Amino acid sequence: MYTGKGETHWIIPDGYIPPLSTGELVSHESICILNCNQKDAQVFITIYFEDREPMERIPVVIQGKRSNHLRTSSIELNGEKIPVGVPYSIEVESDLPIIVQYSRLDSTQPGLALMSTMGYPLKA
Repeated sequence: MYTGKGETHWIIPDGYIPPLSTGELVSHESICILNCNQKDAQVFITIYFEDREPMERIPVVIQGKRSNHLRTSSIELNGEKIPVGVPYSIEVESDLPIIVQYSRLDSTQPGLALMSTMGYPLKA
């Protein structure tokens, strides 16, 4: 059953995995995806860089009526991972409408920072 909630194409322009951590919390980023549909969503993630070829169409399945918090440090394609300390952008495409949020925990300093924002949905 189609819920009408969400979009099928999202952009997150500001990606960056902080290279350092202090204290007990590890600096990281997450792509938070919510699938309100009954059916599993077939999702493809593309990572764009400033000075190298993108990591294209990394497949991810988001089960129906579930959310998934994908740490960007765990995303890989053919053994290649997103390097830390390197700016990048994220494109998320899905066969079903989904909702995409992006979060970063930066614990490079004792006064850590948590940032979260909605992805930018592109209309079909």
